[in-house]
Amino acid sequence: MSQSVIGSHKFDLDTPILCIDLDLMESNIQKMSDYILSRGKTWRPHEKCHKTPAIALAQMQAGAIGVTCAKVSEAEVMAAAGVKDILIANMIVGKTKWERVVSLCRHARPIIACDHFAQIEPLAMMCAEAGVTCRMMPEVNIGLNRVGSRPGQDTLDLAMAIDKLDGVELAGIMGYEGHLLQVQDPAEKEEKITEAMRTLVGCKTAIEAKGIPCEIVSAGGTGSYQITSNCEGITELQAGGGIFADPMYVNKCGLTGLDYSLSVLATVASRPEKGRMVLDCGRKTMHPDFQLPLVKAWPDAKVTALSAEHCAVDLGPESQDLKIGDKIELIPGYADFTTILHENFYGFRNDRLEVVWPIQGRGKIQ
Repeated sequence: MSQSVIGSHKFDLDTPILCIDLDLMESNIQKMSDYILSRGKTWRPHEKCHKTPAIALAQMQAGAIGVTCAKVSEAEVMAAAGVKDILIANMIVGKTKWERVVSLCRHARPIIACDHFAQIEPLAMMCAEAGVTCRMMPEVNIGLNRVGSRPGQDTLDLAMAIDKLDGVELAGIMGYEGHLLQVQDPAEKEEKITEAMRTLVGCKTAIEAKGIPCEIVSAGGTGSYQITSNCEGITELQAGGGIFADPMYVNKCGLTGLDYSLSVLATVASRPEKGRMVLDCGRKTMHPDFQLPLVKAWPDAKVTALSAEHCAVDLGPESQDLKIGDKIELIPGYADFTTILHENFYGFRNDRLEVVWPIQGRGKIQ
């Protein structure tokens, strides 16, 4: 990307591109940090929505203690940029990956999630041989039924096993209330999340009763952090997607107080009829399955379908004068699956291009 485009007006750039309103994103970052920290918790935001060290560092400037990642390769990207406190909230299995974790321990402070002794013992042996110590964090199944040890004795046994091994140490425990994000009744959602967090905190209590320190109790996604942050015993929140405040979180998870900050700039490529237009972006630009994109600044225009390279939009009276070659913005329904389709974020302030950030964690799936 030539630096000559810096300072350009948004609507002078070629399309489609993935855009960030920097003022809104920075405001969302600060609001999330303030909300979490004011309740006595720490913030370790998941980077899956942005996969970009510059954004992770901005979150840390606002008060985050580090980042949460899903893969070792993502953690390597973050560590290379100076982010040291990294939770890999996924099970890491296999000699190659364990060797990479050992290397990561030499210049960062990773925490590795686990739910079985078979994931821990080989890594512990390799860490001990290399003279490093890796922090471990059992994930507890608090109802999502994806991964995780069963609450109670299984989790306690796992923590006790970690405590006995050289090369690893127990950092804490984590759980994810993802199955409760879209509970529509606010009172029911709060009640169920609070109960799930009691289960998680109960595991910490049982571990500490055996004389084993369990400092961290980590939980919370963007669709639940405004409840989970208020739960007693939770020490840190992993919510990250609120920096973009996707329509999915707002419309389906009840997220409030944050503003849409991510958009796709697109061009009207076809006008088949008065009440319909087609844009030069489709599924290879945006992920539509959880929530269709919204049309920014044109409230009577509605996205109806996306194919590989086309986005069909129905037009109302106010938007029917849009013509071929005009540029508009779409708000992606879900950022996590949209970001990975792009090479760069284009950051704008007052519609002037201020920065182009390579999405360095894109494609890091190992």
